[in-house]
Amino acid sequence: MASTVLVVTALEDVTADWVIAALNEREVPVARVDPADIGPGLTFGARICAGTPAWTGRLVTGSREVELGEVAAVYYRRPTPYAIRYEQLPAQQRDFAAAEARHGLGGILNHLRGARYVNHPGAVTAADFKPAQLQLAAQLGLTIPPTMVTNDAEQAGKFAADHCPVIYKSFRGLPRDEDGHTGAIWAQRVDPGTFDVSLAVTAHLFQAEIPKTGDVRVTVVGERVFAQQIAAPDGALDWRRGDWDALLHAPIAVPAAVEASLHSYLTAFGLVFGCFDFALTGDGAAAENWVFIECNPNGQWGWLPDAGDITTAFADILSTSTEGGGAR
Repeated sequence: MASTVLVVTALEDVTADWVIAALNEREVPVARVDPADIGPGLTFGARICAGTPAWTGRLVTGSREVELGEVAAVYYRRPTPYAIRYEQLPAQQRDFAAAEARHGLGGILNHLRGARYVNHPGAVTAADFKPAQLQLAAQLGLTIPPTMVTNDAEQAGKFAADHCPVIYKSFRGLPRDEDGHTGAIWAQRVDPGTFDVSLAVTAHLFQAEIPKTGDVRVTVVGERVFAQQIAAPDGALDWRRGDWDALLHAPIAVPAAVEASLHSYLTAFGLVFGCFDFALTGDGAAAENWVFIECNPNGQWGWLPDAGDITTAFADILSTSTEGGGAR
């Protein structure tokens, strides 16, 4: 019976460290690998044929050897992008080598027969598009903000006139700069008077600003649900832009209808885990007071007060897979 949990992530990942420590306490075999280490520090060989319709072989890192057939669960966290491994090469060679590694090694790691993925990278990619998130949330009966995605200044202006005040949100964080640094563009109020033809350059997401009384982060791991109300001392529109150590947290009950929708949401995208953000209106007691903002299918949770309980939930679901239980 397969017994190993494969943790796919970068070297510096405190969140993964906690889950690995919890699995070690349970004496569950764990192997950690960053696919971008491919080279002398990470070698592999995998075979498949008509008589054995699953990949067999092994991964060899500096400290572990992993039989592919022994992997019962994969905790897919945040591996280093393959392109970083080859950034010293000329552009064409870099792009070719990165694509070959992603399709070869990545293709093996993403298709281990019988392994449970938390979460599968393909599911994460599909669930990472905000238009898809908002559409599914609405279909499941969750309240969502009036939203427009456009590159047309006239349509953006009409939307703002109908829903003023409006906010702008980016779809993604800022890519790495020449020094390797990344960044973010926070949700912000916008003045429709500034809309001009420059909007045509790319897509923009505008939403009606919710008259919120608070924010909530809901972390769902399998059947377990953890919810914390979050408040920024300065009352910032986007609590992520300030000092996270200064945030105020309080546990909050999730209405049954909302919780049921969250489980349906994860199932629809083929996810086991997700971090949901909501804006609250009123006292948050009724389901309609919970306004869905987004779901990060590979979100951070280590900073939350209930991180210890969330760690246990991850260890539970991964170790259960090594015992032959749970869906795979």
